[in-house]
Amino acid sequence: MTSRPKKILFVAECVTLAHMARPFVLANTLKRANYEVIFAADGRFDDLFPAIPGKRESVFSIGSKHFLEALAQGKPVYDQATLERYVADDLALFERVKPDVVVGDFRLSLSVSARVAGIPYITISNIYWSPHVIQRFPVPELPLVRLVGVPVAQAVFNVLRPIAFALHAIPLNAVRKKFGLESLGRDLRRIYTDADITLYADLPGLFETNALPLTHRFVGPLQWSPQVPLPAWWGAFDKSLSVIYLTPGSSGSAEKLPLLAAALASLPATVLVATARQWNPTVSAPGVFVADFLPGDQIVKIADVVVCNGGSPTTGQALAAGVPVVGVPNNLDQYLNMTALEKAGLGITLRSGKITPEGLVNAVREVLQNSGYRDRTREVQRRFGKIDAGESFTKALAELT
Repeated sequence: MTSRPKKILFVAECVTLAHMARPFVLANTLKRANYEVIFAADGRFDDLFPAIPGKRESVFSIGSKHFLEALAQGKPVYDQATLERYVADDLALFERVKPDVVVGDFRLSLSVSARVAGIPYITISNIYWSPHVIQRFPVPELPLVRLVGVPVAQAVFNVLRPIAFALHAIPLNAVRKKFGLESLGRDLRRIYTDADITLYADLPGLFETNALPLTHRFVGPLQWSPQVPLPAWWGAFDKSLSVIYLTPGSSGSAEKLPLLAAALASLPATVLVATARQWNPTVSAPGVFVADFLPGDQIVKIADVVVCNGGSPTTGQALAAGVPVVGVPNNLDQYLNMTALEKAGLGITLRSGKITPEGLVNAVREVLQNSGYRDRTREVQRRFGKIDAGESFTKALAELT
């Protein structure tokens, strides 16, 4: 007798594109003969994902603007009331689709709802949010940095960061208590990575881990590019020049993007800009070519350097192509990622709050002229071929079903 396909429910928290893209990539690795896919997400990014795998369900996510503003100010992203609404929405969703396993990406409420419903739960996260990683925490672009400068702000952040993490953990722990679940403690990293199995969308070896549990494992960078047509200007730029790929992503700061793009055009280079709809250009310097979105997987193949917000999706895409990066991070997530990449000699970090056109040009020039960056990223590129995200994910599902 043939058993029915297992129902796998993916729940994306659409505060940024990354949290939609990563479960989308994993869902597409599954063999449809063995699994029935249900994909639940807010609809704000649907135009970039025209072929969602399996059955589509809608689920509420807070606004991206609220999310990014909370990060910028160092405030908790979710309050207790919002998480309670999420839990109720999750449970209603479970009742409708009756999944065998639920897979979430930054859907923190699943730490409660999946346990209440008795459904095995997998979360997608980044290794730098693991409580089992040994690392320092650079102060992100908080208001304090603008008031007192980076050195003083870093000293204050070192003292207050554990307290801030504890405050950020309060809302979910309060919801867990309401449903009779034990507290996850005061470390925000446990909140972000709590699940039956935690999958890290990163390459192993770039972060120092300490006794990583067997239920915490690497699945490798989950690469996604929007399926958009190449712009009309494609092929019109000078292919004899270096190519700089510049994008703020959906969670980077685009305030200085026009100024930075124009500055990069002062180099003997072509600048390809993907604005992620954060900039509607009215003027463009010679050598600068702009689109809302570009197929990043194709662009990195011709790029000599990638300038981005330092987040793991774009840097992972660059490293998979053997291309070094200049990261301009804003929030802590981006700083944690770029700290490791810079330490490994894969790129350069520039603070977004202090960046100048001259500073960016100098950093890009350094990466282009120092062959060590390209050599090290090509070594990392070779490691990409040894990771099979689909195989790792299928193995995790088999352990829970």
